[in-house]
Amino acid sequence: MAEPTMYHGPGGPSRYAPIAEHGLIGDLRTVALIDTHGTVDWYCCPSFDAPSVFAAILDADRGGCFELTSIAPARTKQFYFPDTNVLITRFFTEDGVGEIQDFMPVCDVNEVERHRLIRRVICVRGTIPFRARVAPRFDYATRPHTVRMLDGTTLFESDTLSLALTSTVPLECDGMDVRADFKLSEGESAVFALDRVGDTIAPRCCPHAEAEREFTDTVAYWRRWLSASLYRGRWREMVHRSALTLKLLTYAPTGAIVAAPTTSLPERMGGTRNWDYRYLWVRDAAFAVYALLRLGFTEEAAAFMTFLSQRVDLRDEGPSGPLQIMYGIDGRTDLPERELPHLEGHQGSAPVRVGNAAATQLQLDIYGALIDSMYLYDKWGKPLSSCAWDAVSSLVEWVCCNWDQPDEGVWETRGGRKNFLYSRLMCWVAIERAIRIATHRGLPADLVRWRECRDAIYRQIMRRGWCERRQAFVQHEDGDVLDAAVLMMPLTKFVAPTDPKWLSTLDALTQELVSDSLVYRYNPEASPDGLTGEEGTFSICSFWYVEALTRAGRLDEARLAFEKMLTYANHLGLYAEEISHTGEQQGNFPQAFTHLALISAAFNLDRALG
Repeated sequence: MAEPTMYHGPGGPSRYAPIAEHGLIGDLRTVALIDTHGTVDWYCCPSFDAPSVFAAILDADRGGCFELTSIAPARTKQFYFPDTNVLITRFFTEDGVGEIQDFMPVCDVNEVERHRLIRRVICVRGTIPFRARVAPRFDYATRPHTVRMLDGTTLFESDTLSLALTSTVPLECDGMDVRADFKLSEGESAVFALDRVGDTIAPRCCPHAEAEREFTDTVAYWRRWLSASLYRGRWREMVHRSALTLKLLTYAPTGAIVAAPTTSLPERMGGTRNWDYRYLWVRDAAFAVYALLRLGFTEEAAAFMTFLSQRVDLRDEGPSGPLQIMYGIDGRTDLPERELPHLEGHQGSAPVRVGNAAATQLQLDIYGALIDSMYLYDKWGKPLSSCAWDAVSSLVEWVCCNWDQPDEGVWETRGGRKNFLYSRLMCWVAIERAIRIATHRGLPADLVRWRECRDAIYRQIMRRGWCERRQAFVQHEDGDVLDAAVLMMPLTKFVAPTDPKWLSTLDALTQELVSDSLVYRYNPEASPDGLTGEEGTFSICSFWYVEALTRAGRLDEARLAFEKMLTYANHLGLYAEEISHTGEQQGNFPQAFTHLALISAAFNLDRALG
């Protein structure tokens, strides 16, 4: 067996590539994470939330991986083929330069269930020896598999999933894995293709000509999609990378947008705040739709609206109201949370969890996020259908009856329900945006009742959400704890961005929760959240802060904070959920929340700068 690859991070040598040392590819059904040494160490098949096939990012020894790297010592660089989600990893050695082109075709509508992962390695200068090792570990490394080699195809078969590996270089069995050592000279290439196979999808080789055709078609797909962007402002490359990332997080069969494509990447190394984000959060997906609409993408918004409209049912109201806060990408509602004790977790950060118990929480803010995105779709996309308006009306009626109750809040705290200001704010948004739609379109609505409820929420926030002692709006009613979620107050047009009370709040947040442009959600010591351990700064809050500064007219501060945030992106322009005190990416990766907030902050700051 080859020696394990060692990575170098702030804590010294490690068997784990740091979270940020990864690129992402996908086919709008699932994704793969590939580290800067050329190893696929996260891949679930056939969907985002399916059990893993490769999970070395969660257990370097037992998780499984697809390694493809230079045997000779090499410096590596990674980048995306321009304006696409095709990932290039380059190797620079003393004897030559090579690269791996990694991509998942998204073009063949006749074989969408194949889920082909293509890895084409090319020597562009000199000569380089390469090593490939394919070591699948099915069902989070719990399910055994067999290996068969037939007519140039390697079949990895478990009782729930079968994968076929083909290669243009000879492969040999190595226990439950296969491997190959080969040397390429300038102009030569090798192709590896990993396919899901089954009753209707037969194994198929991927010769050089087919790999070239698939590469060309995949590049064309992503460039065609991105060409619909209307954004022409500053930081265009970062904005478009964020848009491409949000698109990768979209599950094409239903229009669901996952919060992140990974599970259990720690919010703090060695800590226990490790969660499964491979589901549709109503809030996150609604904000993602808002960001994509800003750039001119409407198809994703339409698919998301259809997905949610089909799930509004007041006759079968659950513990979280007529909508759950999250759904499976296929729309399922049962997402039981369990731990996988046989996996050690990323850099020993246990437990590894699949499923999410927060699915049953009450989070009133989701209704504001959803209806705000529907309002914007009606404004920038297409007029809402009569069925969609019926859904909006039903949701607003429910909000009018239920806004004044405690909930778990936007941060999904597990320390008991409270009267969170942000939840009240987004209930106000839900009603206010629905009133706008009804007034603009002349649609039927109980406007008198809706306005009374909207105004009652406004007065309660102003009366009980303002802390005279702190001279700031606070986390929950009649409290004194600051919370970065209130940064959304001017962004949702609840309060004027230059209102004295808001400017005082902004100053208080800057003093207590902001660290060199990075923003903490809240202080868990002052407001216990029912969880142990510390966390980093929350990147969506950092971009909210940029936008709040922008709207307050503090453009120099806003631009500096934004430029600083860009320095925390990884080498590809990708962000996880949080940033540690040493500047490392933490949490699930990449995070839709962060990328959608980057788009919104860039859009508004660019417009303000003129």
